Amino acid sequence: MRIPLLDLNRQYQVIGDEINRAVLSVLSTHQYILGPEVRELEREVAAYCGSRHAVGCASGSDALLLALMALDIGSKDEVITTPFSFFATAGSIARLGARPVFVDIDPGAFNIDPAGIEPVITARTRAILPVHLFGQCAEMEPINTTAERHGVAVIEDAAQAIGSQYHGRRAGTLGLMATFSFYPTKNLGGAGDGGMLTTSDEAISRKLISLRGHGATNKYFHEMLGVNSRLDSIQAAILRVKLRYLDGWSEARRHNADGYRAMFSQSGLLDRGLIRLPVDSKNGLHIYNQFVIRAERRDELREFLKEQGVGTEIYYPLPLHLQKCFADLGYKQGQFPAAEAASKESLALPIYPELTLDEMHYVVGAVRSFYLG
Repeated sequence: MRIPLLDLNRQYQVIGDEINRAVLSVLSTHQYILGPEVRELEREVAAYCGSRHAVGCASGSDALLLALMALDIGSKDEVITTPFSFFATAGSIARLGARPVFVDIDPGAFNIDPAGIEPVITARTRAILPVHLFGQCAEMEPINTTAERHGVAVIEDAAQAIGSQYHGRRAGTLGLMATFSFYPTKNLGGAGDGGMLTTSDEAISRKLISLRGHGATNKYFHEMLGVNSRLDSIQAAILRVKLRYLDGWSEARRHNADGYRAMFSQSGLLDRGLIRLPVDSKNGLHIYNQFVIRAERRDELREFLKEQGVGTEIYYPLPLHLQKCFADLGYKQGQFPAAEAASKESLALPIYPELTLDEMHYVVGAVRSFYLG
């Protein structure tokens, strides 16, 4: 078999006609930037998440940047976050001249360990930026409690987690602001880059709208320094079609995750400790943007699976605190052992909604064959 990590062609085979009509509709209107399709998508995403406002932008990375800019975060400020995430999480902080302050992860859930946050809060701390990694919400209750006690804002990095839940509330409503990515590999993915922010704060929403358009509230009159980060109408039209299918796709991903668990439990690999499966939080609803196992001899396993036609990915091979561009922060090898262990052991397996039972059996069989012959 040939089983890619993600097969968007299968999705397109089902909804391609709807996508094509949506794109052609935008082309016929010639309203390509921040047009009515964007406004409708903003309204629909806000309603979906349960927030009062949603603001589209050019990418998930820009969404992070705009969220921090909306709080006027800059030089001498500190933002607490995780070292185990996509680069944009910490890169957006550093881009504004602020200092990323890292806290190790919970090794089971891959998300930031709430117990490590309070000890690193200082007078310079302006925000906490937890990441809902791989589609599972961070433990937001203790994070918010700590933030409130110290008077700092909480920004959710929900790039991988649209539709996930924590105590019955969806990602996007668990902090002051939340950021989303519509990169094509996301559960709700476009045909290119795109992003969005959600908030229930009216003033923050207005500021985000200004910031994404060079800081202008009225055209050509600039009240602040902003950026050019606008969601285009073609992407919005595509995303509006896909949003209608999102919950069904997320349910299929959870179903596939349950299938993997059942298959791996019968494989003999778990009892021997050769692999560990992702942990589902009892407090939330995981939407499985990725199904990430912990594997002994991870790199060898990945190469073997490649030979067997199984696509995989490593999220993430080097924690952020050890990236060369952050050397001046002074972090050292061994400082965040859980994140460092995850970087050596984590491996994402195919989990997309259209994955068949036979394909899942093939993936598990290939993993078993590598370890047990």
